[in-house]
Amino acid sequence: MFVKAGINMNDRMITSGLFELRDEGYRVFQAKLMPNISCDRIIGVRTPDLRSYAKKIFQMPEAKEFIQKLPHDYYEENNLHGALLSLLYPEDIETFLAELERFLPYVDNWATCDMLSPKIFRKHLPYIYERIKKWLQSDHEYTVRFGIVTLLGFYLDDAFDPEMLSLVANTESEKFYVKMAVAWYFSIALVKQYEVTLPYIQKQILEPWTHNKAIQKALESRRISPEKKEYLRNLKIKL
Repeated sequence: MFVKAGINMNDRMITSGLFELRDEGYRVFQAKLMPNISCDRIIGVRTPDLRSYAKKIFQMPEAKEFIQKLPHDYYEENNLHGALLSLLYPEDIETFLAELERFLPYVDNWATCDMLSPKIFRKHLPYIYERIKKWLQSDHEYTVRFGIVTLLGFYLDDAFDPEMLSLVANTESEKFYVKMAVAWYFSIALVKQYEVTLPYIQKQILEPWTHNKAIQKALESRRISPEKKEYLRNLKIKL
């Protein structure tokens, strides 16, 4: 068994359960996707298996004890933490947000960040939107990314407001995974809110790298017409 030095798996029932779900090949694959995370911190648990495990244990007293112990040692422990929050607090938005705020500073990679897509948010979109504005002002790379990804996931359809485009465009960060999130957001905004999003591309509001990446990702979408793709292709900035 792959075990980080100094960890007694007998004393950590929940983490031991994650090791029982380990897939060594998947661990190697995941490590390549997250170069900022040491391979020693990756167990190798596939997401469907992790979510099933969370549903199996969330009613156990050890689950609440587990989410109180931060920081975690393993990548999958962080993913499990996020999954457990939604299961433990499916209706209590105040408690959920308090626990989420406590957890966000410990999120240290894009994959854990992007797995946090709480269904409870759909019932409280105006309230969460005010919290998103706060997250976008954070000094923590993945808290900012979480704010952008939340806007992408919950606010580009019926809850969309054009001011959200400006909010994301004005997010100031040189962090790679924030810039990638901005590009991702604008690429999906071009799919779902083309007419109001297009001026941001035409006027080159985004910094050049993010601008081009947003167009690149939009061109990969099957939901944008060939005519629009050709027009967007011509809006790329020569670097």
